[in-house]
Amino acid sequence: MKIENIKTLGDLKKAAYQSKSIKDELRDNLIQKIKNKETTFEGVHGYENTVIPELERAILSRHNINLLGLRGQAKTRLARLMLNLLDEYIPVVEGSEINDDPLKPISRFAKELIKEKGDKTPISWLHRSERFAEKLATPDVTVADIIGDVDPIKAANLKLSYADDRVIHYGMIPRANRCIFVINELPDLQARIQVALFNILQEGDIQIRGFKLRLPLDIQFLFTANPEDYTNRGSIVTPLKDRIGSQILTHYPVDIETARLITEQEARIVEGQKQSISVPDLARDLLEQIVFEARESEFVDSKSGVSARLSITALENLLSTAERRALMSGDKTTMIRLSDFLGIIPAITGKVELVYEGEQEGAAVVAFNLIGEAVKSLFEEFFPKIEKLKKETQETPYDDVVSWFFNQKDGFELLDELKDKDYKKLLDAITPLDDLLKEYQPKLTKEDSYFVKEFVLWALVEFKQLSKYRFSEGIQFKDPYGSFISGI
Repeated sequence: MKIENIKTLGDLKKAAYQSKSIKDELRDNLIQKIKNKETTFEGVHGYENTVIPELERAILSRHNINLLGLRGQAKTRLARLMLNLLDEYIPVVEGSEINDDPLKPISRFAKELIKEKGDKTPISWLHRSERFAEKLATPDVTVADIIGDVDPIKAANLKLSYADDRVIHYGMIPRANRCIFVINELPDLQARIQVALFNILQEGDIQIRGFKLRLPLDIQFLFTANPEDYTNRGSIVTPLKDRIGSQILTHYPVDIETARLITEQEARIVEGQKQSISVPDLARDLLEQIVFEARESEFVDSKSGVSARLSITALENLLSTAERRALMSGDKTTMIRLSDFLGIIPAITGKVELVYEGEQEGAAVVAFNLIGEAVKSLFEEFFPKIEKLKKETQETPYDDVVSWFFNQKDGFELLDELKDKDYKKLLDAITPLDDLLKEYQPKLTKEDSYFVKEFVLWALVEFKQLSKYRFSEGIQFKDPYGSFISGI
């Protein structure tokens, strides 16, 4: 159907256009996508066997939907991706405030226009990108904002009394007729405003300042909510909850591979950083492991959640840390170092909510410790477990490395702003590290081996085999007994 040739109601009838509700539209297009084996929610990872099947079932059931989950779980993204299940264009009565269907008008304006002009009634075409309305629920939202109110200026201009329904100014929901309407953070919406949604969801009529209008609005409602809000800020009133067809629980990625996919997809990395900075796979895994550690930490409020935005902004910070170091040292290209992870601490402290004990420790200290815990967790995937080795009187694979530090009276320092060649030279001087990597990670590339060498040093600190001291210009490593310095 060539929509550019259909400009009037008569043209629409000749084209044999069939009206369809938005819920049927979503359902029919979803059925077609499933039959064609197409991806329904592109770019959403980790929900293939959990959230997306439930969401598809809700759409097939023609339900209004509530997505319930912690922050950073792609709730709003899922809502916006539903646009792809709409028809590309739909016809509307030209000039209608509420996107009247020319074949099934519901407003007084559209009905009178069609009665006056008949098949010559002008129509316009609404693209699916314009069929999405979103409102963040805040305590200051009013019924007038979302449903409507009497407009005294309109009454004066049209010389009508307040008893005439033509003086009504429609709110966001009526104006979103035949659209997807999303209310984010629903529990934050005051109870009296939630009550105003009852009739719209169930009976299809709206009440404004005493007017009771029978407007069978055609809307796909989608709500988002955070479980934390049910106790901290508000709740969804029971009758409204009863009118929402499906409540779907979202979740965080369950493995590092999925988390990496999300981070690499969402991080905004400039082309210059991509070309000049190499990031070892272990560094990317470590970044995600920090987020996993945060979600399990006793110092972080688990009810608040740890958003996927943490790893996204942390990756951006990590690359920027390496880029700044290269600019300072004059290196044209560089590689990520483990010490660069200190540059992501601002990304961590801004994204986690601490419990009382965490506040006592301090946000920066908690963030630093999360990096250490992540190193400790990943280390055992690449090297023998230190805690399960033989007794202290017997040899371990790490003895030679630890012994090397006994001979360094002044300790071993890695400065933050070292040029790459000096950084490599220092790590190459720890010859037992080369033997350790040849034994347990023989397939490492030369470039990646330097990150792993520093990774081993950090891990030995976490397992109390070495000590570490952070000073203003870098990090010092020493044997555990030759100093009373304790790592922070």
